[in-house]
Amino acid sequence: MRAVLTRVSFAEVLVNDQRVGAIDCADTGGILALVGVGAQDAPDAWETMARKIAELRILEGEKSVIDTGAPVLLVSQFTLMGRTARGRRPSWSDAAAGDVAEPVIGRIVAALRDRGIRVEGGRFGAMMTVSSVNEGPFTVIVEC
Repeated sequence: MRAVLTRVSFAEVLVNDQRVGAIDCADTGGILALVGVGAQDAPDAWETMARKIAELRILEGEKSVIDTGAPVLLVSQFTLMGRTARGRRPSWSDAAAGDVAEPVIGRIVAALRDRGIRVEGGRFGAMMTVSSVNEGPFTVIVEC
């Protein structure tokens, strides 16, 4: 499992020009989390990813989402699992199939919400337009 976490003051996801998720958080900051599920992920990788999203101290003042009450916009992103070491066309063989990945993304969202975190999301499997206002910019890659 791999994620790109970016500190944002605003982020939104559109599907067919309609907003399906957004966070507007100039006061607290927030996290845009692009999450890719791998075909060979450990069964508990989703728990580690949820904990990292909630607890990594990547917001202003070395605070976490839990510390600040910041929101998260979580978007499933299978292309993060693409391999590009050879040739000019990425290989997607490391990405989990949709019927495997979708419930894993759902578990991450549920785990974050169980911790009292406001989570917005995209629409699994849809062609999405993701916009963000990055702060810092501050971006990290998390692998579980």
